Amino acid sequence: NGEKREFLLFTLKKGKDKLISLFLAPASDKGRGTLRLGDNMWLYIPNVGKPIRITSLQSVIGGVFNNADILRLDYNVEYDVKGMKEEGKEYVLDLKAKTDAVAYDRLKMRVDKGALLPTRVECYAASGLLIKTLYFKELKKFEDGMVRPAIVETDSPLYKGYKSYMVYAQMKKREVPDEYFTLNFLPNVGTIR
Repeated sequence: NGEKREFLLFTLKKGKDKLISLFLAPASDKGRGTLRLGDNMWLYIPNVGKPIRITSLQSVIGGVFNNADILRLDYNVEYDVKGMKEEGKEYVLDLKAKTDAVAYDRLKMRVDKGALLPTRVECYAASGLLIKTLYFKELKKFEDGMVRPAIVETDSPLYKGYKSYMVYAQMKKREVPDEYFTLNFLPNVGTIR
């Protein structure tokens, strides 16, 4: 229907499997927080008062991205490489989920040989059904010299005519206390900035 919805999040990541995010906008979601520890995810809504367990297939923001996409861990945490070939300037990797707790059973990932960063990831169900495709675009040099895609776009045959985008405005390395990545801290998520 052409409706456009925008969310602004501030996210911290520690190691390969810890993420905490704070919703900054829209006003209706401001102050909410999400926490991911490995395969476990929670949503904190201030007026509810305690964290609610969520799954990787749900979406706290709606649209084509699910929680696994938004709260994404390093791919090597959740997937094993089952095959690799070269096609032109890219490697093509076939990845298989290490457990059934992840959103996708299998990924077909295209990786730029020079940058060693993904350019496209096709996400499949165990049945072989293509669930969605993620496109990693506009390599950008962030603070501390990190080069990463600034935009992740997704589309899905399950959501014909819809696209979702994640735009990374800033990215920098910083020390983050371990206590931020606990359920006890989640009600204080507003202090992570």
